[in-house]
Amino acid sequence: AVKAAVDKFKGHKAVIVHLNDVFSLPRYLMGMENLLMAIALEPDLVKALVDMSVNINLELAKEVVACGAEIVYTGDDLAYNTGPLMSPKSFGELFYPGFRRVIQGFKDLGLYVIKHTDGNLWPIIDMIIDSGIDCLDPIDPQAGMDLAEVKAKYGDRIAMKGNVDCAQLLTFGTPDEVVEATKEALHKGMPGGGYILSSSNSIHSAVKPENYAAMLETLKEYGSY
Repeated sequence: AVKAAVDKFKGHKAVIVHLNDVFSLPRYLMGMENLLMAIALEPDLVKALVDMSVNINLELAKEVVACGAEIVYTGDDLAYNTGPLMSPKSFGELFYPGFRRVIQGFKDLGLYVIKHTDGNLWPIIDMIIDSGIDCLDPIDPQAGMDLAEVKAKYGDRIAMKGNVDCAQLLTFGTPDEVVEATKEALHKGMPGGGYILSSSNSIHSAVKPENYAAMLETLKEYGSY
């Protein structure tokens, strides 16, 4: 599938391959509650699962590079709206060494890296940026992550992606409201370059097609330098 997408779209559209970094695979294997308990009670087990996740995803990355992919997107959410899923200390000790290793491994393979995570990242954002990612997504507005503030602090180091709200606005709002929110995101994200307009997570099945169209049309009209 990756090779087919590259053959069809390379040179015309960005082909972005979704892989993982350090949290999703351990969560799939243990379940969220068990993993969060293990952070406190079985740290060595967590470290082993993180290492396994890193190794698996670096092997997968070699495969997608061989298929011609140039961009990888890791979708491991690390936070809720109120803050990270674990303390900054636990993230730094148990997850961050593996996170940095997998990001650098992707980079060593020649991949650009977009790191996705919803939620309030402020307590751990410096570690995420320092890992070497190229772009942070989605700068979650519902979690207090203001695009302009993140841009001002880190826009000289990484690109930004986001953040038209898809939980409420694109699902329940009007096209006019979407137009205004899209223009606001462009106003915050575009200065100095390094900005990709998108929803705040995905274009899921509840998003109104007319709202998605309004976002894209606004991008076409106002999103050029």
